[in-house]
Amino acid sequence: MSPSSAVSATQFSDLEPSEDLNSFRIAQKQFDQAARFIPLLRNGLKEYLKCPVRVITIHFPVEMDDGSVRTFVGYRALHSRVRGPGKGGIRYHPDVTEDEVRALASWMTWKCAVADVPFGGAKGGIICDPKSLSDNELRRITRRFIAELGDAIGPHTDIPAPDVNTGPNTMAWIYDTYQMMHPGNNNLPVVTGKPVGIGGSLGRREATAQGALYVTQRAITRGAVPGLGSLEGATLAIQGFGNAGAIAAELFASAGARVIAVSDSRGGIVRQEGLDPAEVQAHKDRTRSVTGFPGAEAVTNEALLELPCDILIPAALENQIRGDNAPRIQARLVVEAANGPTTPEADRILLERGIQVLPDILANSGGVTVSYFEWVQNNENEQWTLKEVEEKLRGKMEKATDGVIDTRERLSRESPGEPIDLRTAAFALAIERVARVALDRGIWP
Repeated sequence: MSPSSAVSATQFSDLEPSEDLNSFRIAQKQFDQAARFIPLLRNGLKEYLKCPVRVITIHFPVEMDDGSVRTFVGYRALHSRVRGPGKGGIRYHPDVTEDEVRALASWMTWKCAVADVPFGGAKGGIICDPKSLSDNELRRITRRFIAELGDAIGPHTDIPAPDVNTGPNTMAWIYDTYQMMHPGNNNLPVVTGKPVGIGGSLGRREATAQGALYVTQRAITRGAVPGLGSLEGATLAIQGFGNAGAIAAELFASAGARVIAVSDSRGGIVRQEGLDPAEVQAHKDRTRSVTGFPGAEAVTNEALLELPCDILIPAALENQIRGDNAPRIQARLVVEAANGPTTPEADRILLERGIQVLPDILANSGGVTVSYFEWVQNNENEQWTLKEVEEKLRGKMEKATDGVIDTRERLSRESPGEPIDLRTAAFALAIERVARVALDRGIWP
């Protein structure tokens, strides 16, 4: 899951980048970089695993509150069902594109494989500005989009979840629409991230940030970050104070870190002595932004990324750390709570500079992991306690982190002299897992 209140990449950047920022081409480059290390990828299998199985484009009309009719465009991409049903969020944003949705769907495939949950990747999006729409309009948009998708989604085929600018209420509308179209079945597993009262899982709201904390703690324990022994006293900057970013601030602070800077679409704040995440959240609730928080200095989103700190958490949208600003990043560790915040050129620069990156397909996989837990509970007509969910999530995240670090160590032994970052290791682990299942199943017919 991505942070629910992220905004467009242009709002988080003052610079004009020169590199290719097309998300799908970036995802392809990341795949190719890792695929070189996987001998079992025979001819043709590589091409099959890189591309989505299908992309659905829907143009649909919605009656607005003033009686006018507007046509909206929505997408649903299914990347893979090799390891299980497609799984992925639906985002509402003015900048949604088909290539973005295709990239996010592919990242979901690799994320599910890294976390070792039995799903493939999918993603959806509607081009709209939720801030300019009423709740009634958003409900009608959601219902019409799901009705148009029809049986393209389902509890055992393709399962949506929250993403940018969508949340539990949106998921409730999705469930209710699907239930009206498929009466008489247990349709709760068709969508995750629902309100707890209608089958949602305890711990789902915090899952992305909670997973990022567990991954970070495990990586530090494994010695993945030279010079950083624990979170106690570590300085932390967070770009994007939405669902994932705000909860991450709270959880990392509770674990001993000192939050020195946060930002949202209107700008950021910095205070070297530390910020109280609860007080900042209360200020944002009152003013709709973290800007103007008493006792803090203003900082731009671009400058926040370059602040000296131990840990930097990009929790907004894609392409925030690029080739043009990567030389000025001063964090020891980047923890990607967002999807695709770091470009391949930036990865290369950060690796050369010794800055570790916990990649998105590992660091923010807590969201889809607890979505899987919700899906299991729905299928079994159960509800787990918060303690059960958190214990299971910690186990999954620690195992996933160990798998990525172990893979990097193995690849480094097998390819001496070639620097390998954690992203390449995570992709290699994920691609190999998916490829093995594809070969075990055989190519039908």
